[in-house]
Amino acid sequence: MIAPWQPFSEPIRTTMTRTVSLALVVGAAVAWRFGRLALWPLATVLVLWFSFGGHWVELWFLNWLRPRLARERLAQVGARIAVWFLGGILLGLGVVSTMRLSQLMQGIARPAWWVAGVAFVALELIVHLAFLLRRRPNFYQGTA
Repeated sequence: MIAPWQPFSEPIRTTMTRTVSLALVVGAAVAWRFGRLALWPLATVLVLWFSFGGHWVELWFLNWLRPRLARERLAQVGARIAVWFLGGILLGLGVVSTMRLSQLMQGIARPAWWVAGVAFVALELIVHLAFLLRRRPNFYQGTA
């Protein structure tokens, strides 16, 4: 008999600490790259779309969709990559909407709509590779 999927949960404080810290560091790097320290707060908010929002995309897959799918590896992998791609597009739309509200981001080119989906899939694959290397539950082994 196959054990049921275990729901994922962590304290919101842990989630916030990780996602906000990541957004602050990446936001600082983006501001530095553009040579405009004034961009740091906005860049941090834009990165939060992917760090904090991405946490909820992953949580939705793990706790809602995954238990409803067939347990076959191909079904799980295909669905997860599709969720990452579609979630990335939605988060990218949030980023673009936020950029449109800011005068600081005027003149910065916006990529095609699908780029955020591809980028989010790549980001998740990298994050799960780090989990694999740290021997934590991960996508590659089907343990997370």
